[in-house]
Order: sequence, then structure tokens, then C-alpha cells
Amino acid sequence: MSALAASNLTVKRGGREILKLLNVAFRSGQVTAVLGPNGAGKSTLLAGLAGLLRARHGAVTLDQKDLSTLKPQARSRRIGFLPQNPEIAWPIDVQTLVALGRIQHRQTSSSADNTRAVAEAMRITDTSQWASRDVTTLSGGERARALLARVLAGEPEWILADEPFAGLDPAHQFEACELFRALAASGRGVIVTLHDLTLAARVADRVVVMVEGRIIADDVPREAMSRELLRNAYGIEAQWVHEDSQGSGSVIAILGRHRG
Repeated sequence: MSALAASNLTVKRGGREILKLLNVAFRSGQVTAVLGPNGAGKSTLLAGLAGLLRARHGAVTLDQKDLSTLKPQARSRRIGFLPQNPEIAWPIDVQTLVALGRIQHRQTSSSADNTRAVAEAMRITDTSQWASRDVTTLSGGERARALLARVLAGEPEWILADEPFAGLDPAHQFEACELFRALAASGRGVIVTLHDLTLAARVADRVVVMVEGRIIADDVPREAMSRELLRNAYGIEAQWVHEDSQGSGSVIAILGRHRG
């Protein structure tokens, strides 16, 4: 089992301290959803865990080893990062885009292994039919799936995805939930930031709730998304709803703004 952790992590962006002395640890084999209102620090935390931001204080460790001591290529083989609204700077076909996810493996893997990994990533994201299409012709949701395929082609131990469901239609949101859960079941660590509380309830084994750069909840979904915690984090009234008498298919229902 692998562990990814932040210890006293302090990160400053644009002259403002976004994270301050934040402590949190994640383990592989589960899906963790990071929730919180806009400006809570979710994206900053994810980028920090991926080693893409310089910490002002504290450290990020991967299996108790300081992430900053790993060479970028070694780090990218172990941690795959999907940013929010990533830009594609030039027109290339989808298969070439996905194959870019294998760059860090070119010197250590055979051509056959690289080809297999790309094909498998496209298969499980349902993007194989677009192999020859220019990525600039894809819709927002289609592009999101192609970019997820690029991350998965690298076969990382950890998958960090910032708002990966944005732009996906409901059917593909459901498929993405199942995919992330399957990846976690295979032993990988999956951390996603989300705004959709219902999706978090569906996909996550664990939920971390952030407000103003600090963590106010870290628990199983039912506890981390209690009425009181959601009221404190978002200023809303919400409740859990069961679709059947056995309590399966639970969802979060937003009742309105908190008027207290």
C-alpha cells in the first residue's frame, strides 16, 4: 500500500497564503473526494500533492520520502495529474495526445508496452473511436475523456484529478465514477476535487472538506457531508436521501441556502 501525505504544508499563490500548516494523508486503494467552496484551496492542495507547486513551508511525502527529492520523470511515473481546464496548445490527433502520457516511460518500456498502455487507456475511457480526430474538434466533455486517457496511459500509482467530471454528460459521469472506483480497487490511489456533492457521495470512499485553506472534515461520505458540516462549508441546507428501503443508492439533496 502506498501513502501520499502533506505535513505542515504552507503554499502561497499570487501573494496570498492559500494553504497554511495543512496536514493530511492519503492511502492507495481508495477514492478520496476533496470538497469545498470556491477558493477553499482544493486545486492548490492537489497541485501541491503532485509536486507542481513549491511549498513555502512543510513537505509532501510519497511513501515517507520527500517528493521534492524525486526527479521529475520518476515523480511523473508514480503520480498522474489531471488539471482543471487544461489547454492543448497545438492540433494533434487523440491517439498522439494519449501517447504523450507515456513519455516518462520511453526509456524504460518497450514499444509494445507503450502501445498496449495507450490502447488500454483509450478503451477504458471510451475514446478509441476518436483516435484519428484532431483534439481541437472535440467537445469539452470529449476532450476531458481524452485528457483522462492521457493520464491513465502513464499507468501511475496515484491519479490526482481536478474537477474530472466537469463537462461530462450524466452517462459519462457515471462511467467515470465506476472507472475511478475500479482503479482504486486495483490498488491505485485516486484523489479528485469535486463541486457536485451527489457525485462525491457516489464515487468516494472518503471525503475531505476544505474551507479557506483548512480541513474541516475528513471521514466517510456520510459523516464528512453531514447537514451541519455542509451548512458550515457551503451555507446550504442538505440531507441524505435513500432510493430504497435498504439504503442503497444514497444521494445528497440540496434543500436551499441556510438562513440562520
